[in-house]
Amino acid sequence: MKVNRELDIIAQIRSEVMEPKEMTGPNPFLIWGYPTAFFLLLEFAAMILLGKNWCWWLWVGIPLVGTPLMIYNLHKDYDRKHCRTKENNLILKMWIFLGFLSFVCGLSMGFAGIFGQCYCTCQGIIVSLGCFITGMIMRFRPKMTCGMMGAALSFVSLIFQGDMWPWQLLIAALVVVVTLIIPGHMYNQSIKNHGI
Repeated sequence: MKVNRELDIIAQIRSEVMEPKEMTGPNPFLIWGYPTAFFLLLEFAAMILLGKNWCWWLWVGIPLVGTPLMIYNLHKDYDRKHCRTKENNLILKMWIFLGFLSFVCGLSMGFAGIFGQCYCTCQGIIVSLGCFITGMIMRFRPKMTCGMMGAALSFVSLIFQGDMWPWQLLIAALVVVVTLIIPGHMYNQSIKNHGI
């Protein structure tokens, strides 16, 4: 009797560790997706209405809003740290690196004066790559598909150069919707429907 109980406890613990558990907090794709889309649209509106170069620094609001939200979500999710799989840890570390890369890329392009030429394309490719790799690791095909679509849209933004470059921001906002917001909602729906 005691042996069966111990085996049941071991089986339960193993299933909790081996199978990805349902997220207890908000989806990180949505935590970053909505503020990013908001600030890109705000930057676009400011550039069109005001036409001042300082408007392109509005993107700094993305990490100023997203980072505290993400840290809060990670601390709120503290009770699950011991149950995270290697895949979950890999995805988290990859997105931390890509976020840092994105921030440094924006700062360096802003100070170098080439922000308007290729920033949106670089950011779109970074986010699309992260979405695609996340989809591969999670074996969630919609994220992979959205990552490929986002990369294609990122290259479309190169069409808008010179005085037309603020329109790249609309393409970048569309890339964010395609790579972060749509797959984030699809994943939440998948969890509700199938318990993935």
